[in-house]
Amino acid sequence: MLCDTFAKPPMNFRRLLPIVAVLLLGALAYAVFDRGSAPPVRFTTLDGQQIELQQLRGKMVLVNFWATTCTGCVEEMPELVETYRKYHPRGFELVAVAMSYDPPEQVANFARNNGLPFPVALDTQGEIALAFDDVRLTPTAFLIDQNGRIVSHVVGVLDFNALHRTLERGLGGAG
Repeated sequence: MLCDTFAKPPMNFRRLLPIVAVLLLGALAYAVFDRGSAPPVRFTTLDGQQIELQQLRGKMVLVNFWATTCTGCVEEMPELVETYRKYHPRGFELVAVAMSYDPPEQVANFARNNGLPFPVALDTQGEIALAFDDVRLTPTAFLIDQNGRIVSHVVGVLDFNALHRTLERGLGGAG
């Protein structure tokens, strides 16, 4: 008896092929076009406040991963403070996310001693860093637009001139 391995597929299968192809193309398109969405994370700030990234829709948001032991992070903090003060009234938010290896008391002391005016979140389990493409290097920043899409991802110290230009465009008008 001969094996029927090369037999034509049943008629029902041939009718499903166009539907399967459309579904696969749709899934592919969704994956390509949804690639830049920020993850749905929840930040816990030093004072215990819970902030869901989704709650910040309508604002431009900079999520900045940092550590108190990171020289570049410490050096850019004064400019982050200035940027926050300048653009916050126009719809800009900044969340500084301390890495999981940074002791919470050390982070709290740094924030207090340096008068950080923006929310400082603790990522004690590393879940936020993992959600943002598994951040391991600091500083690392993600700029998210009003629709929740990542418009910039920077590893290393920020170029504040470029950030300010992007904020001017995104927030509209001169500041």
